[in-house]
Amino acid sequence: MTDQKGSEKSQPHCVLHGKYELGRLLGHGTFAKVYHARHLVTGKSVAMKVVGKEKVTKVGMTEQVKREISVMKMVQHPNIVELHEVMASKTKIYFAMELVRGGELFSKVAMGRLREDAARNYFQQLISAVDFCHSRGVYHRDLKPENLLLDDDGNLKVTDFGLSAFADHLRQDGLLHTTCGTPAYVAPEDDNIVSLYRKIYRGDFKCPPWFSPESRRLITKLLDPNPSTRITAAKIMESSFFRKTIPRSVSRAKDEESVTMEEKPKTETLNAFHIISLSEGVISRLEEVAARAAGKFSVRRSGDTSVRLQGEENGRKGKLAIVADIFALTPSFLVVEVKKSSGDTLEYNQFCSEELRPALKDIVWTSPVTQNSTPA
Repeated sequence: MTDQKGSEKSQPHCVLHGKYELGRLLGHGTFAKVYHARHLVTGKSVAMKVVGKEKVTKVGMTEQVKREISVMKMVQHPNIVELHEVMASKTKIYFAMELVRGGELFSKVAMGRLREDAARNYFQQLISAVDFCHSRGVYHRDLKPENLLLDDDGNLKVTDFGLSAFADHLRQDGLLHTTCGTPAYVAPEDDNIVSLYRKIYRGDFKCPPWFSPESRRLITKLLDPNPSTRITAAKIMESSFFRKTIPRSVSRAKDEESVTMEEKPKTETLNAFHIISLSEGVISRLEEVAARAAGKFSVRRSGDTSVRLQGEENGRKGKLAIVADIFALTPSFLVVEVKKSSGDTLEYNQFCSEELRPALKDIVWTSPVTQNSTPA
């Protein structure tokens, strides 16, 4: 989320869920408002996106909200805005997100054309983020300058995954067929809408005279109207234009991605119950799990939205304790965060895979990319 001083408005400070102090209004859209917020314990600033449940339900966007939460938890990357956590009240859904202070790339481009080296730097970071998303089975489908933010160091951050799709939406030809995004950003461009679509269909475009031969060649391959012959992200990263002076952030992101692809699924698969499509009975189901464990766990509720499974036997690192916090987004959709409070990690993983997940399998909504699921 962006922090643009020109759009800031005063907002009475209030404490949200005992965790965040809500501050000034940063911006707003059709269904959401974004505020500056500060974590009361760490003092860290975040962008708090506030969505009204009634509006979401009224326009049939519940599935879109579910998808956006799941997607943003799966695509943690240096060039993607990070979702820290999701909270909810009776009337609102709260997204605590990374605060990006440099504004939209759109504002920078609107001031005039960029130097090619600067444009290349942004392009490299964008492709790094897009390639990472695709490796996770996620497709953004609404990339445009307004959804590309810049941080204080000028690094690019992709945001707004509301129109994203999962790999299971692909047809047999391996392509997505639903038209999404903003037609005016589907190159080439024209003032007349009929002429615009005709140019898109034919791939009819011209590059400005100051474009280098390398950039022209790459753009021609990018704007190929035939999806079967259009250049892929992997081939883009092999092009001479892309490989020229690759920034350290992109190289670091690729290194982190290789580690993530190998290591993360092994631990996060055991926690793939963060999106649960059930309005009632989650806590009672957890109590049943504890009861079946033959006295190994006691259950303690903390209000109506939290439960603690406390181990009665000492393990390798003391008694295992598991906490589940429940946040209601809609009457039929809950976000449940399950985490180890104390004890041995191996024992926790075994309990999750052998006891907890099997017991909850009929009420758990699992992400299409199950190997990459993370707690909400």
